[in-house]
Amino acid sequence: MAGSSMMQCGQVGQLGLRRSSFEGLRKVGVTQTATLKGRMVGGGRSRAKGLAVRCENGVKVRVRLDHQVQFGEMHAILGSAKSIGEWQDKVLMKWTEAGWVVDLEGKPGEKVEYKHVIVTHDGGVIWEEGPNRSMLLPSELTEVELVTHWGRTDEELQFQGGKKVAESSQNGSQNRQSGKKEEQAQAAESPGVGKVEEAVNEMSTSFVKSWQGAAVKDRKERTGKWDTRGLDGPALQIVEGDKKASNWWRKLDAVRELLSSEVAKKERLKTLVNAAVYLKWINTGQIICYEDGQHYRPNKHAEISRRIFVDLERISGERGIGLKERLVIQKIHPCLPAFKAEFTASVPLTRIRDIAHRNDIPHDLKQEIKHTIQNKLHRSAGPEDLVATENMLARVTKNPGQYNEAFVKEFRTFYAELKDFFNAGSLTEQLEGLRSSIDEGGLPILDNFLSCKAKLDNLNSSETGDVTETVLGSLHALTSLREKLLQGLESGLRNDASDAAIAMRQKWRLSELGLEDYSFVLLSRLINAFESEGGSSGLAEEVKSGKAGKWTPALTSLAMAVQQLGLSGLQKEECAAIKNELLAWSAAGIPANDTKSWALRLKATVDRVRRLAESYTDTVLQLYPDYVEKLGKALGIPENTVRTYTEADIRASVVFQIAKLCSLLLKAIRSTAGGDGFDVIMPGRATGVLVEVDRIVPGSLPSSATGPIILLVKQADGDEEVKAAGSNVAGVILQHELPHLSHLGVRARQEKVVFVTCDDEERSANLRTLVNRPIKLVASPESVYVGLHDTPPPQKQPKQGIISSAKSEQKAKLGNAKGRLGSSKGFAPPSKTSAASKQSAVVRSPPGTVLDLSKATTENSGSKAAACGALAVLTEQAKKARNTQGVPAAFLVPRGKVIPFGAMEDTLEKSGALQKFKTLLEKVESAALEGGELDKVCNELQSLVASQRPAKLILDRLASGGFPTNARLIVRSSANVEDLAGMSGAGLYESIPNVKLSEPENFGKAVAKVWASLYTRRAVLSRRVAGVPQKEASMAVLVQELLSPELSFVLHTVSPIDQDKTVVQAEIAVGLGETLASGTRGTPWRLAANKFDGTVKTLAFANLSEQMMVKDGVGEADGSVVKQVVDYSNQAVSTDAEYRQRIGQCLATVGFFLEKHFGTPQDVEGCIIGKDVYIVQARPQP
Repeated sequence: MAGSSMMQCGQVGQLGLRRSSFEGLRKVGVTQTATLKGRMVGGGRSRAKGLAVRCENGVKVRVRLDHQVQFGEMHAILGSAKSIGEWQDKVLMKWTEAGWVVDLEGKPGEKVEYKHVIVTHDGGVIWEEGPNRSMLLPSELTEVELVTHWGRTDEELQFQGGKKVAESSQNGSQNRQSGKKEEQAQAAESPGVGKVEEAVNEMSTSFVKSWQGAAVKDRKERTGKWDTRGLDGPALQIVEGDKKASNWWRKLDAVRELLSSEVAKKERLKTLVNAAVYLKWINTGQIICYEDGQHYRPNKHAEISRRIFVDLERISGERGIGLKERLVIQKIHPCLPAFKAEFTASVPLTRIRDIAHRNDIPHDLKQEIKHTIQNKLHRSAGPEDLVATENMLARVTKNPGQYNEAFVKEFRTFYAELKDFFNAGSLTEQLEGLRSSIDEGGLPILDNFLSCKAKLDNLNSSETGDVTETVLGSLHALTSLREKLLQGLESGLRNDASDAAIAMRQKWRLSELGLEDYSFVLLSRLINAFESEGGSSGLAEEVKSGKAGKWTPALTSLAMAVQQLGLSGLQKEECAAIKNELLAWSAAGIPANDTKSWALRLKATVDRVRRLAESYTDTVLQLYPDYVEKLGKALGIPENTVRTYTEADIRASVVFQIAKLCSLLLKAIRSTAGGDGFDVIMPGRATGVLVEVDRIVPGSLPSSATGPIILLVKQADGDEEVKAAGSNVAGVILQHELPHLSHLGVRARQEKVVFVTCDDEERSANLRTLVNRPIKLVASPESVYVGLHDTPPPQKQPKQGIISSAKSEQKAKLGNAKGRLGSSKGFAPPSKTSAASKQSAVVRSPPGTVLDLSKATTENSGSKAAACGALAVLTEQAKKARNTQGVPAAFLVPRGKVIPFGAMEDTLEKSGALQKFKTLLEKVESAALEGGELDKVCNELQSLVASQRPAKLILDRLASGGFPTNARLIVRSSANVEDLAGMSGAGLYESIPNVKLSEPENFGKAVAKVWASLYTRRAVLSRRVAGVPQKEASMAVLVQELLSPELSFVLHTVSPIDQDKTVVQAEIAVGLGETLASGTRGTPWRLAANKFDGTVKTLAFANLSEQMMVKDGVGEADGSVVKQVVDYSNQAVSTDAEYRQRIGQCLATVGFFLEKHFGTPQDVEGCIIGKDVYIVQARPQP
């Protein structure tokens, strides 16, 4: 990992999730660091002011910014007016469904200059580009609104809604019912309204706090909606249903009809998503419910809700239900009314009728209650009735004693009943409603949580230490209760369940979801407490003193937050493993002599958490945006509401708090470990235009990119050929970690392309400000510099003389070490080929030939098989070799046979397909990339070859040559265009594990698949880049016994980053080695072991989520492997420093032995089973 970095732009704090979560949501501004009157704005933590700073007798302007930021960021404003900081303090804007808003005031006719900024997670800012904005305030006292757009600093200002201040004051109460979220929030803060007692204060967010509809007394049908152009399936049905449905009952019934329709059976996920979005817009008032002249008592709504609930529970109870369906169903449940017996009665909710006829309240009030609540509720109940009832309760409780206490008490009781009907009660009310249905073992769990919650509610927020302890206790109690409720729901809904049982099940379901929502609140309080105690800098300082007191609650919080995701159905095994790791590392404490290893191990797990959070956001982004956009357009939903729907969903999830915790911890960890987010795969210097791409694939570059370019890549899976994307690629910056010795890493070094990774979102955000501009990338083992091409690096690079001197010293050290390992005399290395030729000569063997490994040569079987044969011979000599510390170089090689060159062509000839094969081979040589021509020819070639089967004689000879027919085997490629000094071909060709000779069809398919891998698009393009004619490529097949390793490794006998010849660098993973080679996101264990003095440095800890393995004796040997989640808290390489040291020394000794024998640095693959080291491959190190 590079030790430091220099970048052209200042640091930008982000929430820490990969950028794919909100791709393209903003135009990137310029990040700056500016000092304003002693305060640092940009990289510092200056205090931001609240939403609005009022001054008296001024012009009032509400500035509304129409722009979306990335996940975890906020907008703020900075300007010359007092109300926006006087260029000293940035004032935070408030996020609403209609955009980001802030109120400013100034003197009539005053000129105000200002700028919009984006506030990042650590307090840094991104300024919008362009000159300062300038605004001339109106010349008279008034209130206006101004809509602005990010980056358009020269846009024409158009004040809207001018209103004199006096007029505004008189109409204040009416304005508070405008239906806009931010205005309701302000109204709730005003005196009088906030005096409603606890039953009113603890409202549900489903109907009241999120209500966006028009005033209850003025509900008319909107026009200009139901545009069905381009719609089909569920979206079309729901829009047509809404057109026919005026009131809430009919709209609920439209959803019921959709869920039970034939469309739902064919497109269930799409149906669920459209239903969830539609119901949410109804419940927040975006879709208006209005009366149609007919009467539908609330029992109608309850019956429909019960039928929808039963359908959802049936789906949830299916074994094969996917995560996406589960997440969407969780969004539908809170939108449904209750259907307890009292609500399904023929005349439900009768208490309001009695209230409206009381004689102890004024006549006008009785009439208002009767007409606006009672009659409306019994004619056409809808969520707006809860809003009206809450407003009425606020009025009658505003001035204690104004109304008869018996009346007020009765109205409160009705309000509680109505909340119960709308499932809008507080969490405490919901949980208390479960008490009668919880068994004796569950009641103490329920009481414990309610007690913790009550204690927390009464706690003074200034008592930071007590807050942290109490919130953690509440989170523990919440988790236990949530687990208990989910256990009760696991059995599914019985076919013979009574109506009462179904109604109670709904309460359990909503309570469980309510607990998840409350965990968001608890995590938010914990993060605030951590920040108040010093945040990431406080954590880093504590490590220096050898203490971990502050780390324990932070890691425990993250562990329980991850557990919430598991309870919600997201990768349960992964969540359990992560939780175990976090708690184990917290309990282990900080070792006095190795804080860096402690920090690196912790970083691996926190990075794993961040990957988990990204998978959630990616899932949500796959679910909603397209469906929301189409449905919103058809129903006439405001554009901003549509645009912010998905972001709002993510911001309201536990993942949002997890991402903030990860960001806080990673910043402290990097401060401790000395990293900066950059990692060097291939050092060097490169200049070119920075071009952003999703992946490294041909056709990803714009046609205008003709000069040298540097790629900013969002994701890589390890199968890429860098130069295949374009011969003008000079450098690559990958935005996530990658194993150094993965196939992609090897190819980058072979292609001499400067390659670095960056897993820090702050730096990635800075890099994105440089897109489409000429930059300079300088990567060395010590640092990474990225800056504009015309800007010199801020520090000098090491002089060439110093580098030469260091290399000379290494060379002398190697010379003095000669002879320290056993002699390799008598074992000649495999025949070497010219790097310029890029492929070895081919000698075809007679039909039906099967070779022993000892007979394999580069000419008849390829370099991989020949090297395995040489390795097999070397095992005896390796037993006698030890290094100066006495560490043995002993290793084993799995038994093997070779199906040599020519077998594929013989099979094609025997089947009559040889001529077609030759014709396609000629076509693939010149097939164009454009228009899909190359893809078509490659697919034809692969299909033709994959349909072949090796001769029975070959299978018989393999069986008679020492392989038991029931032994599990692996078939591996051994081409004449791989494992060469000039062309490694790493990862280009197939290896198929888990086949048996006793299952000839599966075995034959595997061999044919290896042959066919010679003609994949990647392989063909790789040979084109290398200048190898396609007809000169040949494939042999290496057949070996399949090992079941505990650990697999790849090692380079010379450090690939700084070319230190005294160091062997090894990367290690659990299980089969395919995870290591494929470039799966995450890191393996990375060790740097000295060949001579026995020192071993840990450069990275493993966090690859899964291991690949084959279960012995289980299932058909069909070439498949199983994946199993890895818990590193029980892996010795992570927990035992001495074991890690022994492995590093052992691999260094074996690697050095092979390097000496073959006479050149080696790229070695192998595995560890018990105390034995197996080597399965050795080739020249690129």
